[in-house]
Amino acid sequence: MTESDMPDDTTHADRLYWPDERVTKGDLAEYGRAVWRWMEPHVTDRPLTVLRCPDGVTGDSFFQRHPWKGMRPHIQSAVDPAGDPGRPLIAISDLDGLVELIHSAVLEVHVWNAPLADLEHPDRIVMDLDPGDDVGWSAVCDAAVDVRDRLDRAGLAAFVKTSGGRGLHVVAPLRPQADWAAVRAFAHALADAMAHDDPGRYVSTISKARRHGRILIDYLRNQRTATAVAPYSPRARPGAQVSMPLSWSDLASGAVPGDFTIMNTPAYLARRASDPWAGFHATSRALPG
Repeated sequence: MTESDMPDDTTHADRLYWPDERVTKGDLAEYGRAVWRWMEPHVTDRPLTVLRCPDGVTGDSFFQRHPWKGMRPHIQSAVDPAGDPGRPLIAISDLDGLVELIHSAVLEVHVWNAPLADLEHPDRIVMDLDPGDDVGWSAVCDAAVDVRDRLDRAGLAAFVKTSGGRGLHVVAPLRPQADWAAVRAFAHALADAMAHDDPGRYVSTISKARRHGRILIDYLRNQRTATAVAPYSPRARPGAQVSMPLSWSDLASGAVPGDFTIMNTPAYLARRASDPWAGFHATSRALPG
């Protein structure tokens, strides 16, 4: 079955999820279908944490990582060998699963850094660049390039995406060989090195009091059960922005987070000559010793 052949059983399709932007549940389902071929490699067959917003971005919301009553069949349950057997994880393996998440009022999809096939060995590193309120966008872009260059010197490829907010994520694909402790230690050391080398620009501790005028290099996405927002996932915030994968030349040419929303991303992708994250998995390398 192709994307265009897939039936739309999304009930209450006219329910407003982003009222100011007039984006409905049906619009979100259309968006999911439009971006699926780019999104699929990054969300299928790995544990998910989802943000459910039954009344849209202006109502109550809650994160969920375990199955719920009435969960639809294409949203799968998956046992975590190291977790509580009575509380399985959730995952999807196809577009049906994504549409059923949307049917269940999921506005954000967050993913583990490891696949279901091997939960003890991460297959990516995520460095989250979270700027203080008084930090400009160009400084965030410079920080992303700094992370990229440090990863490159360590022998790792680096890809960049917007977080869907004010920050950027720099992501390095890994061969799933090192365990969580090793990957977290590597990410922690990278963040600390940046904060040590340029303490006027960077901080590696979470305290907001220390973030004034600086960028938090958040390495804590790189631990077991931690998640990061998935590429192409919307954010449940005013503006209906999405977490958008970029090429490094996109970043250098002035792309900003507000450029990418549920409303314009499908057309933007249709105009692109290539996937900005093409070859992501093919560039996986072993974590440096």
